[in-house]
Amino acid sequence: MSQTSRPLVLLVNPNSNASTTALMVDVARTTLDPVGLEVRGVTAASGPAMIVGATDLERSAGEVLDAARRGLADDEGRVVAIVVAAFGDPGREALAAAVDVPVVGIGQSSLMAAAAGGRRFGMATTTPGLVGSLEAMVRRHDVAAGFAGIRLTRTGPTALAERPELQDLELEQAARACFEEDGAEAVIIAGGPLSGAARRIAASGIGTVVEPVPAAMRRVLDLR
Repeated sequence: MSQTSRPLVLLVNPNSNASTTALMVDVARTTLDPVGLEVRGVTAASGPAMIVGATDLERSAGEVLDAARRGLADDEGRVVAIVVAAFGDPGREALAAAVDVPVVGIGQSSLMAAAAGGRRFGMATTTPGLVGSLEAMVRRHDVAAGFAGIRLTRTGPTALAERPELQDLELEQAARACFEEDGAEAVIIAGGPLSGAARRIAASGIGTVVEPVPAAMRRVLDLR
């Protein structure tokens, strides 16, 4: 099958940051390429470059449908699924109601993967302004019984984005606290822009680390 005719998964980045989109597409390909699926990213045309609070999350939801429509206009006949690639899944439900292909969110997918089999799970992230939204998402997906809580990095998200080595270090420390102090059996590195850090921390062997973008891609494969 040629590259141009392969079934396509559209990855919609609600952050208006094309570099983050490229990172997540690269991560997604490690799951999809071996099974013959292509992935293409589309970035929100406006809104926050990094979602760091509830207001950002709400604002970005309005960009998701427009971004997805732009992506579908180019390759609608090949698109077999759409992934909303911000951890709070902004606009996922509205988009799912507007299109005829499955729509999954990286937050939704991570929660399902982390809580599988009744596991106790936690989250490690950089964004204190999203704690309330993430806790609400846990309740909305009915996995609160196994939720061990959220551990935050000491440094904020904007500063860490400019210092990837420190970001990896502080996220790994937060994940270790989930495992060692909170009794988590799995830990989600909660954030689409944290995909690179999540990949590296998962490879470190500290425990079962759930990476949001690969979790969403596996969910797409399960729904096919």
